[in-house]
Amino acid sequence: MNKKRILVAPLNWGLGHATRCIPIIHALEKNGFEPMLASDGVALALLKKEFPHLTALELPSYKIQYAQKGAHFKWKLFRQIPNMVEAVRHERKTVEKWIQQYDIYGIISDNRLGVHSKKTPSVFITHQLNVLTGNTSWITTKIHQLFIRKFDNCWVPDVAEKPNLSGKLGHLRRTSLKLKYIGPLSRFHKKDLEEIYDLMVILSGPEPQRTLLEEKLRLELKNYNGTILFVRGVIEEEQKSSKRFNMTCYNFMSSAELETAFNQSKMVLSRSGYTTIMDLAKLSKKAFFIPTPGQYEQEYLAKKLKKKGMVPSSKQNDFKAEHLLQTDLYHGLKNIANEEPDWKELFSLF
Repeated sequence: MNKKRILVAPLNWGLGHATRCIPIIHALEKNGFEPMLASDGVALALLKKEFPHLTALELPSYKIQYAQKGAHFKWKLFRQIPNMVEAVRHERKTVEKWIQQYDIYGIISDNRLGVHSKKTPSVFITHQLNVLTGNTSWITTKIHQLFIRKFDNCWVPDVAEKPNLSGKLGHLRRTSLKLKYIGPLSRFHKKDLEEIYDLMVILSGPEPQRTLLEEKLRLELKNYNGTILFVRGVIEEEQKSSKRFNMTCYNFMSSAELETAFNQSKMVLSRSGYTTIMDLAKLSKKAFFIPTPGQYEQEYLAKKLKKKGMVPSSKQNDFKAEHLLQTDLYHGLKNIANEEPDWKELFSLF
């Protein structure tokens, strides 16, 4: 019997959207579906490495470029809206063609606004029901919610009640949106392994900010008193590693390698991206965050977790290695969802 094909399409914006789709792809396979992968750039490269046996298709790029300075972040993004609108239109046409060509039964889009169809059940995944952009938040939120309404369902990777991880990003006072809170998504599991690294640095996110942070951290951590595992978050053809003094460095790691590395590390230094927060909560880890400059969502999440006494953070330009000592004064992230999502019920849409 032919398996129903489900198109899974994460946005290529850092690696977070692609990595949080990994548990969904595994769950689809386990429940007798045939996932098909669709994205572009590093997100697609990562999924191809994780699932070499699945069909992978290329979607048009949103061509998002980031500003060198955080203060220009929002305006540079706004200037690129015509590019994004064009990509979304192109996406719609491409998806309609694929539905016929590949006999697709359902669509799961992680923040790709044009990946939906009236012909097949379509799900949108987001933790951003409120899109924070400073004094323009009301309009960006309104536009985002208009797009969400084009889908049959919206899955929010968080819990509905408090305590939760996304705060005001993923929770609305009143709404007519068809929302399902499916619990935090993570590809990792907590394991009882010996901690061999004092610090794990994991970088991701769009350029040029990823490189700017890497350069700063390499300088700052030169005299760090402890063992460091440094994962650069650069997806390349082959994995490369090097060791110098107390630092072991990798360009990227597979999910299985990262799971082991996280479990073997006492503390994690990273961006405050939502997917990273979900991963660290699942693993009950202590962390230190440096939000991407000008990215309101990451700045909000870092501030929220600092205020709640969970994770300390600092601005990129202000960071010093000695700030990591603050981590002991915070109680770290905790797993807030004890059970797996009810995949059978969620997939009944298809």
